[in-house]
Amino acid sequence: MSLDDLTNDVQDSYGQLDDELTVSLDREARNELALLEAALEPEDTDELVRRAIHMLFQTTVDTGKLDFQLRSAYDVTYDEYLSGMTFEEMTGADQYPSMDDERRYQF
Repeated sequence: MSLDDLTNDVQDSYGQLDDELTVSLDREARNELALLEAALEPEDTDELVRRAIHMLFQTTVDTGKLDFQLRSAYDVTYDEYLSGMTFEEMTGADQYPSMDDERRYQF
């Protein structure tokens, strides 16, 4: 897979997300959300869910897990996704033809 595949998959997923998401919670998640709501007193529960998504995303980026998953599935990193170019495209490494080692030193 490639950077273009990743971009297409992100756009597809974004289009499928509704403004209103319905999430089913298990007992543990419901208890944790109730405790956070009581302690942090947000305007609404949705604010806690938004914060949780941002925290999970930032933690995944900071620990390198996002890069690992993207490299495994799409052969790109998060930085490459943000720039819209692979490392090879950025450095120009993909512009040169491959070396033919058998004929490399022949004149």
